[in-house]
Amino acid sequence: NQVLEMFDHAYSNYMEHAYPADELMPLTCRGRVRGQEPSRGDVDDALGKFSLTLIDTLDTLVVLNKTKEFEEAVKKVIKDVNLDNDIVVSVFETNIRVLGGLLGGHSVAIMLKEKGEYMQWYNGELLHMAKELGYKLLPAFNTTSGLPYPRVNLKFGVRHPEARTGTETDTCTACAGTLILEFAALSRFTGTSIFEEYARKALDFIWEKRQRSSNLVGVTINIHTGDWVRKDSGVGAGIDSYYEYLLKAYVLLGDDSFLERFNTHYDAIMRYISQPPLLLDVHIHKPMLNARTWMDSLLAFFPGLQVLKGDIRPAIETHEMLYQVIKKHNFLPEAFTTDFRVHWAQHPLRPEFAESTYFLYKATGDPYYLEVGKTLIENLNKYARVPCGFAAMKDVRTGSHEDRMDSFFLAEMFKYLYLLFADKEDMIFDIEDYIFTTEAHLLPLWLSTTNQTISKKNITTEYTELDDSNFDWTCPNTQILFPNDPMFAQSIREPLKNVVDKSCPRGISRAEESLGSGPKPPLRARDFMASNPEHLEILKKMGVSLIHLKDGRVQLVQHAVQAASSLDAEDGLRFMQEMIELSSQQQKEQQLPPRAVQIVSHPFFGRVVLTAGPAQFGMDLSKHKAGTRGFVATIKPYNGCSEITNPEAVKEKIALMQRGQCMFAEKARNIQKAGAIGGIVIDDNEGSSSDTAPLFQMAGDGKNTDDITIPMLFLFNKEGNIILDAIREYEAVEVLLSDKAKDRATIFKGKMIPNYIIDSNLEMENMDQKLSENDSHKQNSEEATSASQDVGAISEEPEEGESSAVADTDSLSPAHVDGESVPVSHQDSHAPGRDEAALEPASTQGDNQPQEQQTETESNSKVNWDNKVQPMESILADWNEDIEAFEMMEKDEL
Repeated sequence: NQVLEMFDHAYSNYMEHAYPADELMPLTCRGRVRGQEPSRGDVDDALGKFSLTLIDTLDTLVVLNKTKEFEEAVKKVIKDVNLDNDIVVSVFETNIRVLGGLLGGHSVAIMLKEKGEYMQWYNGELLHMAKELGYKLLPAFNTTSGLPYPRVNLKFGVRHPEARTGTETDTCTACAGTLILEFAALSRFTGTSIFEEYARKALDFIWEKRQRSSNLVGVTINIHTGDWVRKDSGVGAGIDSYYEYLLKAYVLLGDDSFLERFNTHYDAIMRYISQPPLLLDVHIHKPMLNARTWMDSLLAFFPGLQVLKGDIRPAIETHEMLYQVIKKHNFLPEAFTTDFRVHWAQHPLRPEFAESTYFLYKATGDPYYLEVGKTLIENLNKYARVPCGFAAMKDVRTGSHEDRMDSFFLAEMFKYLYLLFADKEDMIFDIEDYIFTTEAHLLPLWLSTTNQTISKKNITTEYTELDDSNFDWTCPNTQILFPNDPMFAQSIREPLKNVVDKSCPRGISRAEESLGSGPKPPLRARDFMASNPEHLEILKKMGVSLIHLKDGRVQLVQHAVQAASSLDAEDGLRFMQEMIELSSQQQKEQQLPPRAVQIVSHPFFGRVVLTAGPAQFGMDLSKHKAGTRGFVATIKPYNGCSEITNPEAVKEKIALMQRGQCMFAEKARNIQKAGAIGGIVIDDNEGSSSDTAPLFQMAGDGKNTDDITIPMLFLFNKEGNIILDAIREYEAVEVLLSDKAKDRATIFKGKMIPNYIIDSNLEMENMDQKLSENDSHKQNSEEATSASQDVGAISEEPEEGESSAVADTDSLSPAHVDGESVPVSHQDSHAPGRDEAALEPASTQGDNQPQEQQTETESNSKVNWDNKVQPMESILADWNEDIEAFEMMEKDEL
């Protein structure tokens, strides 16, 4: 019932405030129309002015037993949606969301019509639209390889200049490999074979281009040559649904070659990428070498896929690890490190974890997963629910919101949560008769025997001889497995209960014989102490040596040929990479994290949280956990650069002022003198937003600012206008300035507000108990760093037969932070990167020259190589390729 109420809240707000726009903007209560809002880059390629959210939600309405609403929605789609817009869209997103949405809608429409009560008028209109869209996507496949261009113009295809497309050279593996379900279903429904043929050709090409020795695929491929552009491999962003569609294509189409391919890849994934409970990216040509030290949230689908495969144990392990991360941060951060710190802090309400939770519950029948689902529901209501829907999290650490509610939230999240809790009698049809696409659209399994226009010749063995002996052609019967051992799942989860808080140790690995004392994991950069002789001995084994420079710094140099073995050389390379990341991360930690402005008055009640920039002066909100709470008042003069002329309106309130014309510190002194208890500076740059601009901290004026005792925060123009609009509509607006968004139960303790605001199922009499839980929970959530990679200087000067990587560190004596030994590392010289602003001295930095705080950086690495490198041992054979791959990884964006 709660899931239904939440769905109604999101769906009705989309229909009321956004339709026919593609998406709802839940903070500003309006539709997101492409071209009318600031560009968000590739994210906007999903928007095609075709009422995306409504199409994506069609079959969800039927799953949730809302057949009348479904009938109305189908009529709206048929009447209103135009697929012939002059607009460039992502082939991948349009396929899974729009084509998949139309086919899913058609699948359930014909099922309802057959049942005889609803949709009697339906005559395949959604299928006709799907076929029209299919033909609009086909021009993207006009390449020699058969891999599609990543983008297509709905009106003009890939002809340029009108099409503004067709010039791309690269696409992601998932983008080209996530077409077969929708395209084959379209062919089977219509009898037109061309769609399935094109999708199969793309899959065949990727399979042929896999790395033969590791059987892995990279993230990005050249659509013309088939060369791997990014040679790292994982199960997350860029590859995820390629693996998913191989297994599901076998289920839907019954073609053994798809299962053989999936099993071959799966064997490689479990051999190289899976380090239970972690799933870490590796290099396809050197699969024993990790490509990064963080994971992205999209891999949360993988436990669900493992359940379909029948491999339950690792599915339970990875799912439990992800759940522990969620309990620490309330949501799964977009990326997080191997020791479970935030790497990218946003969370766009992704449904993959809910998907895996549903599949694990269906496989195990373990009520534990119902508790997990309940936690997801409570967190969505507590932290993401806003008056106009549900808002994505801009930063899981502060609880601040982003003005977006993606279509997949309605298409997938509510579908999986409803199915998790639904009994058979809650469903009007048998969900087991359908397979889910990657967007959770329903395709009927009877398609496998309909219009089989493709010959089922097994082309897999043309490429490689496969050993069939290890492949399971059926899944284990979990109905037998779990009743026989009801503690099976719990026994797997139990060791992982504290893994996030304690930081997960990597499995026993390379240096098993290290120092003759039995198995030991490799030395991690964060644990290294230059004064520890055992650590120095391990460095020597890895071919890493220390050079003491004249200025007191210590330089680390790796000569791989001096390592004790090729495996030790790989560990050494990983250690050097970690050291560089650690240096960059520590530089970021010296900056202040973002703050939160939470609107707590009616009708917001703490549900709208805005990302704010901190000040280098005034009250430090991180040391005042309660924050500063008060009503807001606009000052006169609005710029705050002279004595305040309306002190009676400002006294005991939080002053709002405009940026510009004087120093931030001067504004703070003026409002403090007028009796204000805090201040919010609003950017005067029209349209600026924390969605599109990096946050920065307000610098002082070069003088002593100890006299400023009130908190000061900075809001970009868009976020500031949300408060100003609220004042215009409701007059009295109360806000809370804090280091992170507060639990609404904490804010409103002892005050009468509607129950559903605090939590849909939180009884008022249990408030105190809940508060104590929240307090202890929040102590575990103190996460303020993002491990962005920003490499200042690496220089390699390989001599004949050797290679070296150099990381400069400023005196490698450890700094002890929270009991952890961390080398203090500074770059020798550092030029600002493309997304980074040079910091001006505070004394010359006025209000219009803010000191920027970079929240996400692209790497600025410099690598120089001697072209006269001679052939080396096997570990050094592809050294240049390694460094290219590392550079590419450092520049990676999700």
